Amino acid sequence: MPEEIQKRLIQEEMKENYIAYAMSVITSRALPDVYDGLKPVHRRILFTMSNMGLLSNKPTMKCARIVGECMGKFHPHGNLAVYDSLVRMAQDFSLRYTLVKGQGNFGSVDGYPAAADRYTEAKLTKVAEELLKDIDKDTVTMIPNYDGSLKEPTILPGNFPNLLVNGSSGIAVGMATNIPPHNLTEVSSAIIKTIANPHISYEELLDIIKGPDFPTGAIILGKSGIQESYRTGRGKIIVKAKASIEERKIIFTEIPYQLNKSLLLESIASLVNEKRLEGISDLRDESNKQGMRIVVQLKKDADPNVVLNQLYSQTSLKSSFGIIMLALHEGQPKIMNLKEIIGYYIQHRRQVTIRRLNFELKEASDKAHILEGLLVALADIDSIVQGIKSSANVEEARNFLISNYKLSEIQANAILDMKLQKLTSLETDKIKNEHAELLKLIAELKSILDSNQKIMEIIKKELQELIEKY
Repeated sequence: MPEEIQKRLIQEEMKENYIAYAMSVITSRALPDVYDGLKPVHRRILFTMSNMGLLSNKPTMKCARIVGECMGKFHPHGNLAVYDSLVRMAQDFSLRYTLVKGQGNFGSVDGYPAAADRYTEAKLTKVAEELLKDIDKDTVTMIPNYDGSLKEPTILPGNFPNLLVNGSSGIAVGMATNIPPHNLTEVSSAIIKTIANPHISYEELLDIIKGPDFPTGAIILGKSGIQESYRTGRGKIIVKAKASIEERKIIFTEIPYQLNKSLLLESIASLVNEKRLEGISDLRDESNKQGMRIVVQLKKDADPNVVLNQLYSQTSLKSSFGIIMLALHEGQPKIMNLKEIIGYYIQHRRQVTIRRLNFELKEASDKAHILEGLLVALADIDSIVQGIKSSANVEEARNFLISNYKLSEIQANAILDMKLQKLTSLETDKIKNEHAELLKLIAELKSILDSNQKIMEIIKKELQELIEKY
């Protein structure tokens, strides 16, 4: 029982608690991070799958196992929330470049839901592996999970500009984000150009990134909406379905992003029945795995262009897409323009590259240190063998090596663990060559870390490789 009951105004209590709830939704649920373009649930699913070894070249695993593992270790929320997020990452009509390779029924553009997680299987795609690349090289900060038993990343290394390439949408408290997907080649080229010229103009950026690149295709009308969105972080674009006219037929092969195809067909049929749409005799959905195909059969006396304009004006075949480029930067929600998003991504990749180089430098230095100890031992092997043989125990042998040959404890342990095969002349030469190679690598890593230009060159090279790969 509480020792003291405090009296408080209910509006004050509500205000305090609601702000805490709002901040939790904003920072831990609904908004993506500008660095890796992921919300916490997506980041945790990908990290879980990576830990489970579900790489693109390995077999798939039941989604129920992935969901259970993710919930139990990193994301203690409802299994439906986790599974729905996993499903979306596998849908090629939701993401421009899918992050999960699904096997089984993962839903459709008609709005049909995915099968239950006990029926479907999944693994990571190659693109998702790029997001997780070098996570084992201390490239990102790891924090304790919800119960403190494991560590999870605050962010992924993100060797892939995911926020712009796959976009994001989410409704937080008092704010929302709606970032459209883009073409990987265009985005990567724009980042490379920005690294080469940090003062790049918007005109030059817009020459490279022509506009959003939706997974379902369709046509964006005009450039003013795109330009406004990229300059200010907010704007509206008009998207219409791609149509062709063939022998008394109007055929739609691409429809606006996030449009439910079956609801669209229902609305067209309803307008025809209500006589609000004239000139249509039949409506067929001939879509298959090869692509989208909606056929509108026209009456003999109908003008195809008139019917097409009526379809655009009265249905969702022509609709608007509101762009709000809102993301978290260092835990703070912020509306960003195109240049800012690219700038933050470069900043993140620079930090990841520096941390990776430092990790590799430490690894190489530690290995070189051990090899130096082995070379000292090989130079005077007879005396060392004699000294070890005459030692009463391992501790005495270690102290003999440390005091007589000015070795560190690590070097002394390496000598004591050394196999007899290392004494052959071939093995000795191998150790000398390996040591020389390591010294060259250490010098190279130090020169890269001392030069911001060389670090930026690495980032550019990695982006160029992404363009060639995907």
